[in-house]
Amino acid sequence: MAKPNLHVVLFPFPAHGHISPHLNLAAHLHQYHSNLTVTLVSTPHNIAAIRSSLPPTSRLELHSLPFCPADHGLRTDSESTEDLPRDQFPIFFMAMESLCGAFDRFIAEASKQSTICIISDMFLGWTLDVAHKHNAFHSSLLGMSAFGGAVFLSLVMNLPHVDSESDPFTLPEYPEVVIHHSQLDVVILLATKTDPPMLFVQKQLSTLYKTDALLINTTEYLDPVGIGMLKKTLKLPVIPIGPLVGSSYSQILPSENESKIIDWLDIHPVASVLYISFGSQNSIQKDQMLELALGLEASKRPFIWVIRPPLGFNAKVEFKDEWLPDGFEKRMKEQNRGFFVHRWAPQIAILSHKATGAFLSHCGWNSVLESLNSGVPIIGWPLEGDQPFNATILVKLGLCVEVARGNMETSEVGKEKVADAVEMVMGDNEKGRDMREKTKEISTMLKGAWKDESCSSPKGLAEFLKLIETVMDN
Repeated sequence: MAKPNLHVVLFPFPAHGHISPHLNLAAHLHQYHSNLTVTLVSTPHNIAAIRSSLPPTSRLELHSLPFCPADHGLRTDSESTEDLPRDQFPIFFMAMESLCGAFDRFIAEASKQSTICIISDMFLGWTLDVAHKHNAFHSSLLGMSAFGGAVFLSLVMNLPHVDSESDPFTLPEYPEVVIHHSQLDVVILLATKTDPPMLFVQKQLSTLYKTDALLINTTEYLDPVGIGMLKKTLKLPVIPIGPLVGSSYSQILPSENESKIIDWLDIHPVASVLYISFGSQNSIQKDQMLELALGLEASKRPFIWVIRPPLGFNAKVEFKDEWLPDGFEKRMKEQNRGFFVHRWAPQIAILSHKATGAFLSHCGWNSVLESLNSGVPIIGWPLEGDQPFNATILVKLGLCVEVARGNMETSEVGKEKVADAVEMVMGDNEKGRDMREKTKEISTMLKGAWKDESCSSPKGLAEFLKLIETVMDN
């Protein structure tokens, strides 16, 4: 057990996909180490949303750091990436550093009472200086797969494609890894070595080489190559503690029509429904959306589609029929083949329902873990960041078929390829049966990772807390 006076401070980047793993980690810390004080810090709007969703039994403490978006040229309600158009993401990333003063004061006060361990998001690297100032233990929580994180870190820190005219190309630290330009999102693809936003992100990520330990939302069984890559490069303790999914702490987003969705799933046969979502803050091009819809119709499979306006349109405006084939949504509803969700969906509830047979996903790591944990194979359409490299390891493991790549205007997808991929994964064929069987095996492994104190992730957490004790005693 950890020392009675250890205070763990969690600081996620303000985005749903980053906050959720930190909340799940808090739940496991309380489950296996009940004597810990655990506090999550964020901006006022995020803290209010989390507080309203925590169960009455939660012992998680919350601390709000003052933040004024307007000071950075952002809308006054812009406290997470979900509140922003994508072209303002770089401004928001850099604005987070304005939280440093308030965070420093919080840690200064807390350190008078307890030994402090800061677990921060990798995009909040400036927290390392605060930790050093107050003699606190510092670690980062990597919300990506280990492989995706290692590749993403190498790409951002080195920008190897800038100096290479070849396609594919390799990475400086990992010459065995081959990267295609089609796997790079527009931000990395167009980056130069003098871009202020890229220089800022590089500065934040550079702290991963200096922190005391790295926690990863994965398991050795699922992600051994990536874990080895990070250990080789970072030369510090790398501790897998995944999957961080599905705790009662982490249900912070309201779901649209949850009971209606479950009722709709209830009337469909086992493993017959395709679930489609591109994550909490992204979409695809209008032409891609049309092709996807036509491919779904051709597949003749029932589906639930979390659908948002196409890329380039305001994500908060009402969805327009013109973004889909003529009469498509009406036709699918009348045939009871399509359920359209225009805001948030209860993703875990959908994935864990017996009627759900596959997930057409952007391959964000949270979504991947939620799908695999539920035993649902993946049709991959990675869009940005680490997602293409998450898809790479899933394909190698036989858990995924990649149907398309990216959401730039040059990114192609055809209705025939969509229909073929759906049939390959969900149909009565050898590859589909094999993929479903392998996914069930991975599901059993992931569900067992947190089963009791003898399992891999509680042991990883205990190793991490022992490391804190060792470092702070020296």
